[in-house]
Amino acid sequence: MYLENISSPEDVKKLNIDELEKLAEEIRKALMNRLTKIGGHFGPNFGMVEAIIAMHYVFESPKDKFVFDVSHQTYPHKMLTGRKDGYLYEEHFGEISGYTNPEESEHDFFNIGHTSTSISLASGLAKARDLKKDNENIIAVIGDGSLSGGEAFEGLDYVGSELNSNFIIVVNDNQQCIAENHGGIYKNLEELRNTNGMAKNNLFKAFGLDYIYQNEGNNIQKMIETFEKVKNIDHPIVVHINTKKGKGYKLAEENKEEWHWCMPFDEKTGKTTVDFGDGEDYATLTADYLLEKMKKDETIVAVTPAMPETIGFNIEKRKQAKEQFVDVGIAEEQAVALISGIAKNGGKPILGTNSTFIQRTYDQISQDLCINNNPATIILNYTSVAGLNDVTHLGIFTISIFSHIPNLIMLAPTNKDEYMSMVEWSIEQKEHPVMILIPGNGVINDGRKADKDYSNINKYKVEEKGEKVAILAVRRFLPNWRRSFKRS
Repeated sequence: MYLENISSPEDVKKLNIDELEKLAEEIRKALMNRLTKIGGHFGPNFGMVEAIIAMHYVFESPKDKFVFDVSHQTYPHKMLTGRKDGYLYEEHFGEISGYTNPEESEHDFFNIGHTSTSISLASGLAKARDLKKDNENIIAVIGDGSLSGGEAFEGLDYVGSELNSNFIIVVNDNQQCIAENHGGIYKNLEELRNTNGMAKNNLFKAFGLDYIYQNEGNNIQKMIETFEKVKNIDHPIVVHINTKKGKGYKLAEENKEEWHWCMPFDEKTGKTTVDFGDGEDYATLTADYLLEKMKKDETIVAVTPAMPETIGFNIEKRKQAKEQFVDVGIAEEQAVALISGIAKNGGKPILGTNSTFIQRTYDQISQDLCINNNPATIILNYTSVAGLNDVTHLGIFTISIFSHIPNLIMLAPTNKDEYMSMVEWSIEQKEHPVMILIPGNGVINDGRKADKDYSNINKYKVEEKGEKVAILAVRRFLPNWRRSFKRS
């Protein structure tokens, strides 16, 4: 095996093209080994194997600095920078995270788990390099789906006009966000692909950036030649590469959305090996409920910033909703401002995403939505210690971040009936913006009757009356307390 002998990027440089091709095969086998057992980001990593091998073959990491956007495509990078055991051997799986982490390696420069950040972060590295009169290459890697994020635009704008030194932006164009891409920039990317990078209209040149296109982003030889052309360049340039998300595993190539991220699975069938049972889930309940309401009320619209399945809108249900479902792409700020405008003009918007991503929109929630007191609904998943627990994806701060904002009503349901009742009340009320936190302990049907009106807030609901002891239980702790109380 070649991978077993890779301890640093210097070992990659010793291989010839045939050996590098075999290394790519071994990296995909190692990816499969880890992902079938513990899950993780599948499609992004399988699609970037050749490009990352070429990057380490041409550049001099860690002197040359790589900043990976979101960093969920960095598993091959980790394998080539001394962390291969975390993919080859099950006993070492827990030693590495799913994202870049400076505590793991000198080849990682930031903890990154949110999107659209790499260009801005890397521009800071470049500015410091210039101030110190150093000369390393600075490389920002960003997926096409991440380009819709506002910070990516801000980074492009700064680099294109203010930075006059070495800066390389690798745009990984695989024509897919988590779900399908949304936004006008993707029409230009398509035009650039169709013209082999020669289209007159060029988003990147409009920002003042130099530009080069490589159609064969999964060809190691071509990628090496491309990176050699831009190594040590004296000005900012975009390297636009066309890759195949999920490359090397047919199911992932054909079902890109399903295979962006995966649970542990059987390699032959693609079926998850985790038994979730046949119980209900809040995402499906939400989508089914909203679809029924949409049939009766054409002013209802579900909005998401590239997280449609957070509220259960898979491909089929998005088709059913038609114009009453809107995906703004990775653009959380746009999503919040959009629902405020919809509500102001008489619509009934419901925004759904994960709590970790809504944290990026504090100002929009406070200013665009709540100061204007427009009655929009925000439904958030993973708002507790359960579920997403990487340091970049924590949802435990949701209550402390948003609960103090004037005019915002925050509701924390404790069972299915209460959740559905809160969603219904929120959509139909016209007084305030409402944030609903999806319970993190599964769908509970415990027979407790839910209120129908939540306008009388800032008080506790009395579940059981007593005399000597007062037990205060919030969110998921209420069902736990009731079970414990009954057993005692």
